[in-house]
Amino acid sequence: MPRVTEEHRAARRRQIVEAARRCFLREGFHRTSMQDVIAEAGLSVGAVYRYFPSKTDLINAIAEQAIGGASRVLEELAAQEPPLPLVEALDRILTYVETQLGDDGALRIAIQVWGEAQRDPALAAFVAEKYAGFRTAFGMLVRHAQASGELPADADPDATAAALFGFVPGWFTQRILTGAPDRATYLAGVRDLLDATPRR
Repeated sequence: MPRVTEEHRAARRRQIVEAARRCFLREGFHRTSMQDVIAEAGLSVGAVYRYFPSKTDLINAIAEQAIGGASRVLEELAAQEPPLPLVEALDRILTYVETQLGDDGALRIAIQVWGEAQRDPALAAFVAEKYAGFRTAFGMLVRHAQASGELPADADPDATAAALFGFVPGWFTQRILTGAPDRATYLAGVRDLLDATPRR
């Protein structure tokens, strides 16, 4: 019997994750059952459960795909020399986020996950861990801005990072729910807010 290669396992995982994504987008996270995902993937029950024992595991995998891309963008921004001004860095981040806003984008599932995380402790812990990681990455951008003089040196970097990170879900939630504002309009507003902030 031939050995199953790592490439085969990775391809099978992708097949299942994409099937779950289609189901969640079509029917919603709560109304989708594992049987729905199995049927969508066209695989046996055992094949799907071997890779993903639960819907939460599937959601985690979908989130990891989107988060992986955002993490790479943040890593590149943190390593940028000289550092970009904060609004330009935020623009780079939102440019990536925009790729996840389409009808098949991961962020439409993210809003469903937020609701489910209120009742599922494992999912809540997963979301909290990932968002804490994002706040840490934003903290590096804030410290760069302090070093360059863009932000006051005595500003609390953790508090400022949390507020700056809040601009990201603030924008994509509005876009998903209302279709507006576009990225340029939103960034203009952020720029005005930052410019109006008194410097200590």
